[in-house]
Amino acid sequence: MSDFTTPFWGYFVGIVAMLGIVWCLWLLYTQRRWLGRSNAPPRRASGLLPPEGALLPRGGPAAKDANQPADTGHVWDGDLTELNNPVPRWWTVMYLLMCLFAVGYLLLFPGLGHYAGTLGYTSADDVRRQQEAQDTATRPLYARYEAMPVPEIARDTSALEIGQRLFLNNCAQCHGSDAKGAPGFPNLTDGDWLYGGAPETILQTITKGRHGVMPAWSGTIDARTASDIADYVRSLSGLGVDRSRIFNGKDAYATYCVACHGVDAKGNQALGAPNLTDDVWLYGSSQRTIEATILNGRDSRMPAQEGVLTPAQIRILTAWVWRQSNGNASGVDAAPAAGNAGDLARAPASGKP
Repeated sequence: MSDFTTPFWGYFVGIVAMLGIVWCLWLLYTQRRWLGRSNAPPRRASGLLPPEGALLPRGGPAAKDANQPADTGHVWDGDLTELNNPVPRWWTVMYLLMCLFAVGYLLLFPGLGHYAGTLGYTSADDVRRQQEAQDTATRPLYARYEAMPVPEIARDTSALEIGQRLFLNNCAQCHGSDAKGAPGFPNLTDGDWLYGGAPETILQTITKGRHGVMPAWSGTIDARTASDIADYVRSLSGLGVDRSRIFNGKDAYATYCVACHGVDAKGNQALGAPNLTDDVWLYGSSQRTIEATILNGRDSRMPAQEGVLTPAQIRILTAWVWRQSNGNASGVDAAPAAGNAGDLARAPASGKP
């Protein structure tokens, strides 16, 4: 509550909070004074008083005129009058105690803009303490996997169950509950890796994240040249193309694309530049999609998980992801995930169309 992008909002929140308490006290005080000054005679139309001249018993309504609450002048159905009854004392006391509580709360906890409160409480610290308590409680569960090689973890049934849940909670929103990805998010089950599929590489990707950039060429080449390159690239994967344009596309590829994707167009895992000959496409293989990638570029990020998961959790998650495309190497059949949410492993971004 005490963190703001500009000083203005801190002062604004603090002023509004204090004015709210002051206004409540002022309203209570002025309304009680107003009720006390109301001396208008009660309306006989209300049926509370008998007609003038009527004989009244001792202690009857006439004897109580001085204690009768004044009416507001509002009458419904001819005989139902709204009266100015005083506020009950218990309600007044409760109202004052609530205002006192509000002042005490704002002194102890953050609520007055930049003022952090005498207790120094923040919700971020509260969450951090809960996370530390959770880590302490679960540390024995993960301890045995901290130094275990990833392929060995991939053969541990209990570890794989944990890894699957970690994937579903942190990675499936982008890569899908079956780990087969979506446009812009890599398939983790096909053995095709932008930065490499070795356990250590996957561990690095999950821990530190990736930032893949395909530069935009719209300021250098025209749409015709981009279309020629797209035809040439599609032909490398055996897709249908206009073969009369392949020659020009190959020349343009050698000028603009070879530095990252290589002379043979098989990519460069050190750069995260994809293989353009294997018919595996991150954003789609259509002519229009590839042209858009060439002209507009791509900028995709795989977020780092080191601030979200513990090193042991990342190690188990790495084993589960590695196993999806290396089931035979791990000695078990790779099983697809099934579940819900998150974000993970292979960098979704090198500009692969």
